[in-house]
Amino acid sequence: MDLLARQLLFVTGKGGVGKSTVSAALAWLGATAGKRTLAIEVDPKGNLTAFFEHGPVGYQPVEVQPGLWAMTENLEKALEEYLRIQLRMPVLSRIGPVARVFDFVATAAPGVREILVTGKIAYEARERTAGGGPRWDLIVVDCQATGHVVAQLEAHRTIAELVQVGMVRNQTEWMAEILEDPKRTGVVIVATPEEMPVAETIDLYRPFQERTAVDLACTVVNRVLPELFGRGEEEVFEALTQPEATTVVKGEIGADPSPFWEAARMAVNLRRTRATHLRRLREEVPLPLVYVPYLFVRSHGMRTTRQVAEYLSEELT
Repeated sequence: MDLLARQLLFVTGKGGVGKSTVSAALAWLGATAGKRTLAIEVDPKGNLTAFFEHGPVGYQPVEVQPGLWAMTENLEKALEEYLRIQLRMPVLSRIGPVARVFDFVATAAPGVREILVTGKIAYEARERTAGGGPRWDLIVVDCQATGHVVAQLEAHRTIAELVQVGMVRNQTEWMAEILEDPKRTGVVIVATPEEMPVAETIDLYRPFQERTAVDLACTVVNRVLPELFGRGEEEVFEALTQPEATTVVKGEIGADPSPFWEAARMAVNLRRTRATHLRRLREEVPLPLVYVPYLFVRSHGMRTTRQVAEYLSEELT
């Protein structure tokens, strides 16, 4: 699966599953492969740039690592840019009256806020350099949690149903050409092998298939526990928990071994439970699965980004 052959990747998932980690790793993979890469954070309260050991960035792309730029979506800035580029309106120091009208319209009409978010992303994918090539070879979008992504990725269709002719309708058409091309655009769902993240991934998959024409590329399963012990080792642990065996081992190591056996038993049970959730995910979300192991790290930075990128690279090639 050559995921990085696409130009535009939307990364989504339940909060807390490592969505930003995977977004940063994919962007890092693209940059290290020689692609001019842009990482876009949709949530202004996110911390995507921390994974590149860089401070927060604004609406204008900033190079945070060699060959890798980052920016954060901003609805007011996106509205200003839209008015300036599409409607040829001059840049105003404050667009308060226009913004208030926009808020009124956005509240009344579905898809208006979302079209600014996806419109900016599609615009960056459409932009060309002076030489005629794409401005960005790869754009990785760290989306908001799963509850928002369907509305954002169907916004161009929603607006197209409301507006039948004119400039706005034409813009939804070129957006559709970018977003609905499976060779160019794909969605990556991030989950962990736990009950709630798996359930939310299943709940996302069904409406996504029904309501959007954007391709679901794969599911990245993050924090997968390794199989530390097989059934043979389990039998040994059970035998060692017997009083006679415990006494012998305690005499050899000079400490009570019971906590070690309990930890081993817990590790086996935890992995077995997670395997059940993985099986359900495979059965109900028929997408390619990409696995990232549990890294057992306390903080995030370039070290974590590189590690996750390495595992993704192995899975994707």
